[in-house]
Amino acid sequence: MAEKPWVIQVDNHVRETVLEMEKKCWDKRSIYKMPNSVTNINKKAYTPQLVSFGPYHYNNKNLNPMEEHKDRALLHVLKRSRKPLQSYFQSLIEVVEDLKEAYESLDSDLKRDSDAFLRIMIRDGIFMLEILRFFTENVEGFAGNDPIFSNHGRLYVMPIIGSDMLMLENQLPMLVLHKLLAVDKGLNKEDQELTNGLILKFFFPTEAHSKAPSNCLHALDMYRKALLQPKAKTQHLHHHHHPPQNDILPPPIPKGHDDVIPSATELTEAGIIIKRSKTASLKDITFSRGVLKLPPIILDDITKPLFLNLVAFERFHVGAGNEVSGFVFFMDNIIDNARDIALLSSRKIIQNSSGSNKAAAELFTSLAKDVMLDSESKLGVVCMDINNYCKKSWPKYRANLIQTYFRSPWELLSLVAAILLFGLTILQSVYTVLG
Repeated sequence: MAEKPWVIQVDNHVRETVLEMEKKCWDKRSIYKMPNSVTNINKKAYTPQLVSFGPYHYNNKNLNPMEEHKDRALLHVLKRSRKPLQSYFQSLIEVVEDLKEAYESLDSDLKRDSDAFLRIMIRDGIFMLEILRFFTENVEGFAGNDPIFSNHGRLYVMPIIGSDMLMLENQLPMLVLHKLLAVDKGLNKEDQELTNGLILKFFFPTEAHSKAPSNCLHALDMYRKALLQPKAKTQHLHHHHHPPQNDILPPPIPKGHDDVIPSATELTEAGIIIKRSKTASLKDITFSRGVLKLPPIILDDITKPLFLNLVAFERFHVGAGNEVSGFVFFMDNIIDNARDIALLSSRKIIQNSSGSNKAAAELFTSLAKDVMLDSESKLGVVCMDINNYCKKSWPKYRANLIQTYFRSPWELLSLVAAILLFGLTILQSVYTVLG
């Protein structure tokens, strides 16, 4: 009996399958299409509101109004740089296959048609660069009443474009920005620091970063790395755990496990002092000698979509790390209700601009859905140390003593007076006996 074509095809693939080729393919992938099982729960968090970057949303009718502004920005850049469009096109055609492979899911039409794919890369890349430069360098050449590139646009439009730039499905490979900026500036090769510095200034305008993170895959990856690197206390919200050197990964801590820690209020009742960390890095969570230190965080309208996309990137990109997911897991554990938000706000750890304390507590519950913590990560060890400390008795006695007698100066004075009176009574009794 003749073999079926499908059987022959599979047999040929078995002979051709090479582990190194698979690894090479996955190494280049960095921009992922969210599965329906995730987006159905919270579609708005993963869908751009104003502008599409890259191929996943380029035919979204709701985003069409921004397309004419992309064309306009392209004309302005070509006029200012005095470089022909062919120069920009040529710089990307050299790496077009690498750029295509950055996308996990690409339409067959765009896979075949490199010209159509590069048209998206160039228009979107130039537009993103122009947004970054206008915000950070005050690029000239636009009319004062321009709807995007003006003070009006800076105030009302660019914040929404900024949040669209941080959606996992709405990313451009960083190589696109490096190449386009090199042509624009007339450089012989790409200058990573130049591009990364623009992105850093755009998202963290009030912070002093020593240096922009390097080797970033796209804007979301760079934003994540900036959140994790040590820096001064942040004015805007804006742990790389290395697995052991063997093939057996440590077990994750699921919800409801013994190592899940009590809420902030319960930790305080157990004698733990909660303080603000010296830096705003999300990795800066430490516990030592009964003191838990946490980085400051602002809760506002973009917190939820931002963290959902950061967690999604860690979930889908092998090797990204799990520090943001770990941070979300940890915060969800120590925040049970509005009281915990109020406590952390009083410690200057949470600045809540998102509404009520109850809404803020629910925010962390929604963020931490299906998130796990690596039990052998730095944060996993912190959880274990906190639980061991809570099992001891003395911290609880000390906490009760402080809460009972040290809440106000009058209570402290009455305690001191009572001790003095008690001491004097004993002395009088001693003198009486001796007499």
